[in-house]
Amino acid sequence: MDPVKQRIEELTEALNRHNHNYYVLNAPTISDHDFDHMLKELEALEKEHPEYADPLSPTQRVGSDLALKGFEQVLHERPMLSLGNTYSVAEVDEFVQRCREGLPGEEVTIVGELKFDGTSISLLYEEGRLVRAVTRGDGEKGDVVTENVKTIRSIPLRLQGTGWPRRFEIRGEIVLPWKAFEKLNEERAFNEEPLFANPRNAASGTLKMQNTAEVARRGLDAYLYYLLGDELPFDNHYDNMMAARSWGFKVSDAMTKLHSIEEVDQYISHWDSARKELPVATDGLVFKVNSLRQQLNLGFTAKSPRWAIAYKFAAERALTRLRFVSFEVGRSGIITPVANLEPVLLSGTIVKRASLHNDDIMQGLDIHESDMLYVEKGGEIIPKITGVDTSQREPDAPAIHFCHNCPSCGTKLIRAEGEAAWICPNKYGCIPQITGRVEHFVGRRMMNIDGIGEETVADLFQAGLIHDAADLYTLTAADLMLIPGFGQRSAERILQGLKDSLNVGFERVIYALSIPFVGETVAKKLARATRSIDTLMAMTAEQLTAIDDIGPRIAESIVSFFAEPVNRQIIERLRGYGLQMELPESDAANTSTRLAGKTVVISGTFARHSRDEYKKIIEDNGGKNTGSISKKTDFILAGDNMGPAKLEKASKLGIPIINENEFLEMLENNNNQS
Repeated sequence: MDPVKQRIEELTEALNRHNHNYYVLNAPTISDHDFDHMLKELEALEKEHPEYADPLSPTQRVGSDLALKGFEQVLHERPMLSLGNTYSVAEVDEFVQRCREGLPGEEVTIVGELKFDGTSISLLYEEGRLVRAVTRGDGEKGDVVTENVKTIRSIPLRLQGTGWPRRFEIRGEIVLPWKAFEKLNEERAFNEEPLFANPRNAASGTLKMQNTAEVARRGLDAYLYYLLGDELPFDNHYDNMMAARSWGFKVSDAMTKLHSIEEVDQYISHWDSARKELPVATDGLVFKVNSLRQQLNLGFTAKSPRWAIAYKFAAERALTRLRFVSFEVGRSGIITPVANLEPVLLSGTIVKRASLHNDDIMQGLDIHESDMLYVEKGGEIIPKITGVDTSQREPDAPAIHFCHNCPSCGTKLIRAEGEAAWICPNKYGCIPQITGRVEHFVGRRMMNIDGIGEETVADLFQAGLIHDAADLYTLTAADLMLIPGFGQRSAERILQGLKDSLNVGFERVIYALSIPFVGETVAKKLARATRSIDTLMAMTAEQLTAIDDIGPRIAESIVSFFAEPVNRQIIERLRGYGLQMELPESDAANTSTRLAGKTVVISGTFARHSRDEYKKIIEDNGGKNTGSISKKTDFILAGDNMGPAKLEKASKLGIPIINENEFLEMLENNNNQS
């Protein structure tokens, strides 16, 4: 054998083994440095000898920055049915009893396993190699996501051991561990992006990304739980999964054989508590009849197997003591009460704080000092206070009332009639409001100035280097290097970000200004309707309300914002530093009123443009994007894998569904007619 080819195979085998040790067994046997050294050697050999490169090489797990060209859809060889589910232990017991009655005179063994809260996946292997990975989709067909799945290091690309069938399918759940989920949401919060509500949504969204390098970076994991094929090694589910574990698959240690209803109940009782210590999200347990022959005899209903059931955990709730309530000031001056708690473990994370939202909710809860509070997450990332255990209230504990003055600047709070929020009116003298507006200004969806976050803004303000967003453009490398922890490279990174922000479009400049009630969508409407900051600043409330989706409240807010001399001064300074204060003439050619008055829902995945690109096309042509179907929806722009629930609702309401080719032809035809 060619020595180069032999070395490539040696490195491939070793790296696959070390990947398995680290990501599946959690027992690494070499250092990260040694692993990286071996991986770089393999990369170099494959680059020099592409004839020996393997598409399932360990080097392919890092992904690529090149965008995927959409996702092919395929039929599942065997439908991926959903399971019947219950929240009742008694109904699980009834399921076991029904299985016994359906198999008279036979011993029935049940396998208990965790129900991971992620996104389902089907993996096809041939000759010990991963051939295809397909999402559940609608159960009949799903999207091929093989390239993204190859980046998940706990999924073997080539099997180890012996005894695997020539061709088989294995199903499981793609999950995002709690630590990776929290890191991802921290990044999104810094970039002013909407947070993922739970790891399930994050895993599902990540698996359908077009950039495999970003998929690899996020740190997805996978647990496998069901083996299918014509040549399985054993006649029962449990032994097949233990065999799969020996081939390199990550199979949960929680998978257990249960021989009686009492053991099933004990299993539920154990995991109802023990799951809180797991590194990944779970939302229940699954119970399956172990024997494949018995599964066949019990059969299926129209939607689910009769030989399996899912037990769903109730929303997770914990009781912990209130330490104190703090009142925090947002960039718009809204005061938010926050319950600071004795740390408590909830859904895999330590919870120390929970928003109380506003004065009305605080009063409704009737919280007193040192109360024992019920905290819930229910799989969601944002904890909430759901009640008070008054039986544990300390005698004579005083009630906690909302503050009357701003906790930062001391200004007396105001509350508009009919509004829930108390607001500090000292917009231009209250430090959290000033720094909050600067933090918003630099965010990714606004000016996208790399290297500046909440702490940096606070440090710059404290050092007297900035007092508003316009001051950012006066910063020098020497100024930035006065901040603790800043060196030449970090200073240059920020200065480059400031320079790059001069090319950010006018609609994002409007959004970055922190005009109350002007979010990203409204900013786009204003930019397209006015085309320049001067026109926008000169408009009356009546003129503004003539713009689509601009109501009286938003209009009055815009007029009030530009009536403040300090805001106009900041804008003129920003203009002087080179920010885009109008739409370029070239943009006019790309806009029209072809979809004026039309409300469109986008659903599914597309081949010719991304969802974000289609949203922009709709807005550029005068249409309105919404996320949910209603009687006001004019049509649905549907790609592949449109959800069955949306299809059903569209059918009930008689809403037209058009595909992307029809949509683009419709725009082209309208253009030709005009």
